[in-house]
Amino acid sequence: MSVYREHAPAPDLTGLVACTWERRGASAGELRVLPDGCADVVWSRSGGLRIAGPDTGPVVYELEPGYEATGLRLRPGAAGSVLGFPLAEIRDQRAPLEWLWGRDATLLEERLALAEPGERRGLLEQAVRPLARDAEADPLVLASLGLLGRRESSVAELSHTLAIGERALRRRFDRALGYGPKKLDRIIRFRRFLRLADSRHGESLAETAFELGYADQAHLTRECRRLSGLTPSDLLGA
Repeated sequence: MSVYREHAPAPDLTGLVACTWERRGASAGELRVLPDGCADVVWSRSGGLRIAGPDTGPVVYELEPGYEATGLRLRPGAAGSVLGFPLAEIRDQRAPLEWLWGRDATLLEERLALAEPGERRGLLEQAVRPLARDAEADPLVLASLGLLGRRESSVAELSHTLAIGERALRRRFDRALGYGPKKLDRIIRFRRFLRLADSRHGESLAETAFELGYADQAHLTRECRRLSGLTPSDLLGA
């Protein structure tokens, strides 16, 4: 069993950083990470220092006994600006941070390995802070977060509302988020399903599917398989 905790970021980073987090496991086990529109800077004793995501599907880890990881989660639309390159280049990957930061990443990785668990989150914030000073989350991506994932939402409607062509919008999304607005629409709706199902135990999947704008329960099941690798029943019971 693993223990996972999230922590609010330092006040000066709240516009770009969603949280810092830590996970520890005394015994071996499976960890299933689902797409959420974010990218994380992650250190683990077994995998070193990496950029995780952005993900378009599930990532399953086989955790070893004594697993330790610490991460800093960048908000949707912020990672491209903070890290300084198009997020689409590392979509669905776990890229070594040395690829981007060079020798600085190597030194940071060494410090994280020697630090006490409670110090690692601060070290990640300290490393990101100089990059964050001139960074800004893409305002079009931020605006889209409240417009997508709902009944009748579409890329065409989003493009019209934001007054930008669909191709230009896709380019902005690829750089800031790592994938296009259609994929984000599906992920936001799926995340709404998880929150709704968690708060309404016993409600039928057909009713939930209708409320969230899926065509029917079969549509919800297909989307759940694509984004989690499991059926809704298996996922909610996992």
